[in-house]
Amino acid sequence: MNPLQLNADVSKRCVVDSTTLPWLASPSPLVHRRLLERDGGEVARATSIVRYDAGATFDSHLHELGEEILVLEGTLGDEAGEYGPGTYLKNPPGSSHAPFSKEGCTLFVKLRHLDPADTTRVVVDTRQTPWYQGMVPGLTVLPLWEFGTSHTAMVRWAPGTFFNPHRHHGGEEIFVVEGVFSDEHGNYPQGSWLRSPHLSQHQPFSREGCLILVKTGHLL
Repeated sequence: MNPLQLNADVSKRCVVDSTTLPWLASPSPLVHRRLLERDGGEVARATSIVRYDAGATFDSHLHELGEEILVLEGTLGDEAGEYGPGTYLKNPPGSSHAPFSKEGCTLFVKLRHLDPADTTRVVVDTRQTPWYQGMVPGLTVLPLWEFGTSHTAMVRWAPGTFFNPHRHHGGEEIFVVEGVFSDEHGNYPQGSWLRSPHLSQHQPFSREGCLILVKTGHLL
């Protein structure tokens, strides 16, 4: 892949409906990607939806600046195990693996954005791990990982949940896994990806209810 800049300026707000994007080829013939943001060539800081067809394999490769994955559908595997729907993985900087999928799977993937000093591998089955009460009624939270100023979590919104206006120090990134997430700027259905820059502000809510993956503090 030639060098590509797509939604690469993290100082700008960005909203993408991933379900409208084309599937693009990858180095593996049975793996395709929908590109949400990208800065670089085949080795790039990138956020993507990745689809493995049944029987897909990827050669062993190094993640110099790490990788975060949320399994949306199906089962992903590598040398360390297999990971079903709802599994979150953080492969730290300097790690390598050879992923595959026997039955096929769809993933949310972030590449090359972790601190080189963050050396911990993390695997969380979000469907089996206890969640915590959030800051307002109707909100439940599952912290997944944090390092320095960066935090990653799953957040579930019951129908009719409203949050307080707040400002994002270090920015915020959201992927809508289920339902419809909203704020004063619009409504974001399943498959939407939002990136709000450092010191941006909004007042989020969900009338229908939703499940979102949230990263904060990583866009300084």
